[in-house]
Amino acid sequence: MSPADLDIILNGLNFPTSDRTLVDRSDNDDSGVYKITDDIAIVQTVDIITPVVDDPYIYGQIAAANSLSDIYAMGAKVDTALNIVAYDNCHLTKEILHEILRGGIDKVREAGGVVLGGHTIEDIEMKYGLSVTGTVHPKRILRNNTIKSGDKIILTKPLGIGVITTSIKADEAPHSAIDKAVFHMKYLNKAASELAVEVGVNAMTDVTGFGLLGHLYEMVNNETSVELDFNSVPFIEESNKLAEMGFFPGGSLRNERYYQPFVKINNNSILPHKLTLMYDAQTSGGLLISVPKEKSNLLLDKLRSSGIEWAAIIGEVNDSAENNIVVG
Repeated sequence: MSPADLDIILNGLNFPTSDRTLVDRSDNDDSGVYKITDDIAIVQTVDIITPVVDDPYIYGQIAAANSLSDIYAMGAKVDTALNIVAYDNCHLTKEILHEILRGGIDKVREAGGVVLGGHTIEDIEMKYGLSVTGTVHPKRILRNNTIKSGDKIILTKPLGIGVITTSIKADEAPHSAIDKAVFHMKYLNKAASELAVEVGVNAMTDVTGFGLLGHLYEMVNNETSVELDFNSVPFIEESNKLAEMGFFPGGSLRNERYYQPFVKINNNSILPHKLTLMYDAQTSGGLLISVPKEKSNLLLDKLRSSGIEWAAIIGEVNDSAENNIVVG
């Protein structure tokens, strides 16, 4: 669903709130935050996806990692999760659903959380995900639109997952592409989030359905713009050929149509399919981190030392009030 569709659906709806509401959907952030005490706020999110791979256990892991990511994007820790399942009982076995749930449970355990239960309905299309609750200090919430001029932008996972998962459905994905996409989709953003909190950053979000440029645009506020270095953006190598072949999901093309007016291209050498890869809708993508310039190399070193060797500084924030993204 595009941002324009969401605007139409939510227009005029009056959501209940209170003085304990710290972040809600009106903020366009990754999770809602509600203050419990002066020292504790709960962070809540929910997400479900359809299968992106054939293996049910791996699908469960990916769906769970995708759901957990929004907690990490807020700088919070995972506490509890509830399974959400839509299941075709006529065509899928109970053993398949068992494996999907096992994959999700293992990821929640890896995140340090607990699974309290869940809810299942029958549907013609398989869907799975989690409703997740985390906690954070009310004064230490990381938002997605609090970037500051001079910040460096770090991306913690390579792009290209959308075209790879689409090519999997068409039985055109090479095994090397599948292996790399699965690895990154299963990889929790836990360590990256914890290191960002430890170093001290100004803003953070994760790259999912709106693609890199869509989520980066959400980070831009009324006093800033972002200059992006295309040659520094990490991509899964095989995604380039698949993009050239046109294996973009519909969401990626909708992203490009919607966000294109806010993006200026100052690099004529970027081929059209490579530019579209930056709008590619990601499943369980990486974190986008806006970090003060003087801390950027320290954070990058810590990320790479922790095993996230593909992390990269991809751009910087300036004080232009044009509220756009310049790709050079």
